[in-house]
Amino acid sequence: MRGFLVSSIGVTCAAALALPLTPPAAAAPGGPAPGGAAPVPAAARSAASEPAARSGASETTARSGASETSDLPGSTQSLRLFPLARGRGSATSAPAAEQGLGRRHVRHFSLVGVVWDDPDTDLHGRVQVRTRAAGTGAWSGWQALQTHSDDAADPGTAERASGRVRGSTAPLWVGDSDGVEVRVRAEGAPRAGETGRGSHAEPGASPLPSGLRLDLVDPGDASPARGAAPAVHRGAPAAARPLTGPAVAASAANAGLAPLGATEIPALDRAATVREMSALRAGGLTSTQRAKPYIGPRPRIVTRRGWGADEGLREGGFVFTKKVKAAFVHHTATGNGYSCSQAASVIRGIYRYHVRSMGWRDIGYNFLVDKCGNIYEGRAGGVAKPVMGAHTLGFNSNSMGIAVLGTFGSHKPPAAALRAIARLTAWKLGLWGGNPRGKTYLKSAGGNLYRKGRNVRLNVISGHRDGFLTECPGRQLYRKLGTARSTAARYQGR
Repeated sequence: MRGFLVSSIGVTCAAALALPLTPPAAAAPGGPAPGGAAPVPAAARSAASEPAARSGASETTARSGASETSDLPGSTQSLRLFPLARGRGSATSAPAAEQGLGRRHVRHFSLVGVVWDDPDTDLHGRVQVRTRAAGTGAWSGWQALQTHSDDAADPGTAERASGRVRGSTAPLWVGDSDGVEVRVRAEGAPRAGETGRGSHAEPGASPLPSGLRLDLVDPGDASPARGAAPAVHRGAPAAARPLTGPAVAASAANAGLAPLGATEIPALDRAATVREMSALRAGGLTSTQRAKPYIGPRPRIVTRRGWGADEGLREGGFVFTKKVKAAFVHHTATGNGYSCSQAASVIRGIYRYHVRSMGWRDIGYNFLVDKCGNIYEGRAGGVAKPVMGAHTLGFNSNSMGIAVLGTFGSHKPPAAALRAIARLTAWKLGLWGGNPRGKTYLKSAGGNLYRKGRNVRLNVISGHRDGFLTECPGRQLYRKLGTARSTAARYQGR
């Protein structure tokens, strides 16, 4: 699959002028940046500071990097897991059927996940955590983590083949916590028990992946402005923070839609959106539309600066595909126990988990939606551009990924979130001539549902499970996609 890498080197405030939306010719994803050396990924920059965590010699390690030395808060603690049947702290050369950690005090965190060394190894079993609330000291009950993180970069891409990608569970949002306990059990693995003749453990199922560790993510402090959207760091509004080089590049990617440093891209009515679409097409955006412009009004979108993204975490430059033919809808599987005022913090936690813990170049989704219907810019590169994400393994090319914050297997998605999906897809697909009620073909890059090279006919608005064998976006959200399609088509004037 092809992509286009655009370097952020040399971007200045002058970049706030309108930029063409067609990605310029550049090096392949992850290759050398034009006019300079290849950008050094944040994960690689931090490697020297975390040898103990990678070797397993230390139980607790903060994954340091750009954010730990900037004015933006946030950190990750990585705790090595130990075989429980043999007693905590007794490391073995082979993965045991049950691993974990007993209750322990840790630095503050709000999001938790389990990672392991090999991204191609599945964790067949159960992962459960319980946490201690920082404010009350009360321990939660056991909470299950989704054992498979079904979002991923496509096979053969530089992001997937970087050597930094790890296997992982989906992260879980637990709120401000300062204590944790975890247990990971292989499928069919019995608990260690006691009999009159002493302790025993029956033979277990297939072993757990090697290098298991618990990552605890502190997304940093945030307080809402205008509902749930812009983040506030250490008392300074997002708009007051100075723009660094990577932040300039991320903001300038939305030039023509919002001023440099904007915390949001405001909504437009349909007439203004049509005028803007004509200007964007004149600036280089290629669309298949030739007659009546079917496009929905541009929705309000909180920018990366608005939700407080630390641009020093991600890999430099942007990767683009050719067009946007389809939208895949996801749920984040992070749970529903967040308030809308915490949404920016949840997104910062997911972002840090995707980059620091999982080894991706940036957050995987192109957009995120909270339970109140707020829309957030995801992967950097420009909300109107065909930014390649890491959301639907095998179908990240010529598509976009929209993730609703929450878990929707048995929990019904809020109506506000469904309207946000419809508004967003009506606008973004409209830029590229997409009919929300239509079908399209995408070529598989390889996955567990379709072989590499197969042309697959999909709904223009599909669920993650349509392209990959997964429960995502949850049964309750998936069954509502028909409503989202018809609503988006109506917004487009079809």
